[in-house]
Amino acid sequence: MSEAASVMERPDLAGYAAKSALSRGRRYPEELRDDRPAFERDRDRIIHCAAFRRLEYKTQVFVNHEGDYYRTRLTHSLEVAQIAKGIARRLKLNEELTEALALAHDLGHTPFGHTGEEVLNRLMKGFGGFEHNLQSLRVVDELEERYPEFNGLNLSWEVREGIIKHSSPYDRPEGGIAEFLPGIVPTVEAQLMNFADEIAYNNHDIDDGLKSGYITLEQLESVDLWREVRQNISEQYPGIDPDRQKCQTISAIIGLLITDITETTMGNIRTNNIKDLDDLRRVNNQVVCFSPQVAEKNRQLKRFLMENLYHHYKVERMRVKAERYLSQLFDVYISHPTLLPRKYLEKMEREERERVVCDYIAGMTDRFALDEYKRLFEPYERV
Repeated sequence: MSEAASVMERPDLAGYAAKSALSRGRRYPEELRDDRPAFERDRDRIIHCAAFRRLEYKTQVFVNHEGDYYRTRLTHSLEVAQIAKGIARRLKLNEELTEALALAHDLGHTPFGHTGEEVLNRLMKGFGGFEHNLQSLRVVDELEERYPEFNGLNLSWEVREGIIKHSSPYDRPEGGIAEFLPGIVPTVEAQLMNFADEIAYNNHDIDDGLKSGYITLEQLESVDLWREVRQNISEQYPGIDPDRQKCQTISAIIGLLITDITETTMGNIRTNNIKDLDDLRRVNNQVVCFSPQVAEKNRQLKRFLMENLYHHYKVERMRVKAERYLSQLFDVYISHPTLLPRKYLEKMEREERERVVCDYIAGMTDRFALDEYKRLFEPYERV
């Protein structure tokens, strides 16, 4: 069954939205069992893959064992998908492609958040380095083993392009993208994902930071975006208790950012006279962005979180411990590869040892990495 022949594509998509029927296709031909549009099929494959399930026990800011309340990579990905789909609906974009990108964007993340990525990149110097977008692409192209005819998930080209071109202060892949029109902007859906990711993590990090006590409501009053929205909530609900005020303020900030990015993006699309995806590629301008005023307020919020939460001394302590765990695991696997499961030893016959070890560690959850460290380095721990 041909995906291009699918009759289930939404009829109300904007001209500039990505269309499943116009996809550049998959790496491997397949005999398909139903008539789902290509991007809906991609989303479903991502949800059911092993790497997606492991996100439940991978860190955002707080390591898994620190409490059940804090966000994980899985809850973060769900929040990103919810925000991104809301904006996509307003802009008449392809919601299935948007959701697939949101759910896939962290598949290549290491245990222990960005600390894990930094450690693996350092350890892999001279062996291709480590960058989590490239690793996410590696997961969906090679590391998932679910189908008899090929490795990976065999996702559509547009989903793979969006994964590799995901951009944030942490994510700027420099290699491995020759297949994906380097220097050319991705779909509007992929551009949108970058901002939905940022909206989600900024605001849930406020929530987690307040819950942990690492930041306070008093400190947040120095942030214009927080203070202005919080004052509006106080006027709307006089006498509201602090916990409800916090929740309503975060919700209102998310709503404000969604509205601003929707209106600004639509204006940019009109200004650039973008009618379809070919126009977007030809104009080659990023059309998704905040207005200048909101962008500045958002940057102030990010600076606040960097200074007061991400560099909090307790977060720094966990970062130092995580560096030790991952460095020692990497070194012992390189020196003694027989400690690895058999299938990884078999992979070493086809790929360099360092990359196989890197794949194994990158796929670990926080909990598994901690348990593995104890099994290998604590003398009274059962192996």
